[in-house]
Formats: sequence, C-alpha cells, structure tokens
Amino acid sequence: ALMSEVVADVLPASPVAVLSGPTFASEVAKGLPTAVTFACADAALAERLAGYLGSRRFRTYLSDDVVGAELGGAVKNVLAIACGITMGRSFGENARAALITRGLAEMIRLGLAKGARMSTMMGLSGFGDLSLTCNSEKSRNTSLGVLLGQGVALGDAIKRGTGVSEGVYSAEAVRALANRLDVVMPICFAVDRILNSGVDIDAAIAELLDRPVGEETADLPKDIDRASRFG
Repeated sequence: ALMSEVVADVLPASPVAVLSGPTFASEVAKGLPTAVTFACADAALAERLAGYLGSRRFRTYLSDDVVGAELGGAVKNVLAIACGITMGRSFGENARAALITRGLAEMIRLGLAKGARMSTMMGLSGFGDLSLTCNSEKSRNTSLGVLLGQGVALGDAIKRGTGVSEGVYSAEAVRALANRLDVVMPICFAVDRILNSGVDIDAAIAELLDRPVGEETADLPKDIDRASRFG
C-alpha cells in the first residue's frame, strides 16, 4: 500500500499531502537551491502548506497527483541500487545512462497502471528524483549498490551505510505491486531478486542483457495526451 492509502485507512477524515523530489538533505540544510513537488488533492490546502514550507531557495511546485509523487519517490530508490551496482562493477557511464532511462520507463508503466499521470513521472518527483539519486554516491541507495557491486555482502553493506537505504525494503513491495497490476519491471525485479532471493549479481545482469531487444516505446503511451487519460 502507498502511504497515502495507509493514512486514508487509519485517518479517513484527514487530508493527505506528499512532499517529494530531488533533495539531498545536507544541501537543503545549507540553503542551496532545491525544487520539489508538493502533491495534494485539495488545491487550496496545497497552496497554503506550500507557502509555509517553500522559500526562494526551496521551491515547491504544486500537483494534485499524490500517487505519482509517492511512486516516483519509492521506485527511484530501487533503481538507484541497480545503478550503484553498475558503478561497483565499473560498467561505465553508458550502462548507468541506459539503466536510468529504462528504469524511468518501468517507473512510468507502474505509475500509469496505478493511476498516476505521465507528466508527474517526468517531473521533479519522478525523473528529477531519479536522476539525482542514480548519479551520485551521496545517495544512500546508490552507495549501497556500489558496495554490492564490489562484492560486499548485503548485511555488511547495510552496516557500512550512513543511513537507511530505503530501496532495500521497497524492492519487494515494488515487485508485489507490479505483479498485482501486471506490470513488467525487469530492472526492479532483478534488484529484488538480488536483495531478497540471493540471486548472484552476475547472473541477474546476464539475464537483463539477454532480454530481447524491441521497439523502445512499445510498452509506453505514445504521447502525453493519451497518457493523461490513464489517470
């Protein structure tokens, strides 16, 4: 379940808002420029809360797509572990760019199936958060992936981390949600199998590389207008 669904079940009369986007906390604390998505179904409430939280250097862009903001923030952590593994294996920049791009396609597929909008997945809480997390070892999830790619056992990698690597716990939930919605997410599934089924990293990589190559956008909506109707 998404956190908004949990809140709706426990506190059905309470409005829900989600703050998500490409934010390293240390940079926010230093007052460095940052932009985020603030998602809430109640537009008036969203504008009021964003006014409290936002500033000239902490820019809050409004959205009513709570589901999209939540999914982007969760799935990117799983994909960041995959990118970290490629860095630990010294696969180069090409491989990471490919993983980010194909990972974004997986994120969009899951988002649309869950009722999110494609524009949200391409925004700050989707592509923005994904690109930040997957391109820096400041990311707890990417740095954990680097250790895994270097041959460090999962338990030891977690102990050596500087905080919670959410993707370790989100991978299984992402797989379960994708299976329930009949969404194919080979990269996320591979990460889940490495983390939770003890699958060898090289075997998981080989399986991904052996997948048949087809039309790049065959499993995605052809345009934003059509995508918006999925939600």
